[in-house]
Amino acid sequence: MRKIFLVIMLCLFCAIARAQVPTENSLLWEITGPGLSKPSYLFGTIHLICPTDFSLSDSLKSTLSRTQQVALEMDMDDPGMMAGMMKTMNMAAGNELKKLVTEQEYQRLDRFFKDSVHVGLAMFERAKPFVLMGPLFSSVLDCQPESYEMRLVEMAGKQKSEVIGIETLEEQMAIFDTIPYKDQAKMLLTLIDSLPSARKEFKTLVALYKAQNINELYRMTLKSEFGMEGNEEVMLFARNRKWVPRIGRIATEKPTFFAVGAAHLGGEKGVIALLRKEGYRVRAMK
Repeated sequence: MRKIFLVIMLCLFCAIARAQVPTENSLLWEITGPGLSKPSYLFGTIHLICPTDFSLSDSLKSTLSRTQQVALEMDMDDPGMMAGMMKTMNMAAGNELKKLVTEQEYQRLDRFFKDSVHVGLAMFERAKPFVLMGPLFSSVLDCQPESYEMRLVEMAGKQKSEVIGIETLEEQMAIFDTIPYKDQAKMLLTLIDSLPSARKEFKTLVALYKAQNINELYRMTLKSEFGMEGNEEVMLFARNRKWVPRIGRIATEKPTFFAVGAAHLGGEKGVIALLRKEGYRVRAMK
């Protein structure tokens, strides 16, 4: 009887967990529930995208206008952000990129940066290798990318809404100290050696994003060989768990428009499921 009871309880737990996972295809969600006098909203972004694929719906603009502040993963409106980035972008313990790769690999990276980014690696010698992924995205996208976060900052400014961060720059940059620097350097090399594959993968991600299919986007992001595979816990799951109580506290203070990477929304460990687990009602919007 005890075994039967445990099996029943396990099945019930699994059923409840599945019920919390979002099933609708939507990037925009309304948050209501305990302690919230007015709704807040959650939007999934894609950090960089070609202008031809960039779009802000009327529903999103209307929703943003009903809030009093915008909360991004980091405070992109902070005038001290660049200074903070300079302080936190370097590897610990005097590590250098030349120590992480072979001489041949270093030369290959340096040549690629000079050809594609038009700067040599010397100025990034001590930077965490993941930081170097940013300048390479233009090569992957083959366009001058647009940023949802920066557009939201502009819109917030026009309606005189404050922009805040769910986490600090220091917290986000510290993530890249938990992933071995050699592994990060290997990802850099994989990216420049596999540009056609990277472009194909990103094209699929963009198609899923435009279809607002957050669960497939989540699953594909986890399998990506260009940064996420093997790093899910530190880059997604742990951050989601940390964000949820912060989102609840921020939304309690004033109606807020939250915008985070769309890969954080789907799945049993995603922000939507975790908010629902805490008793919030999270409803898809069109």
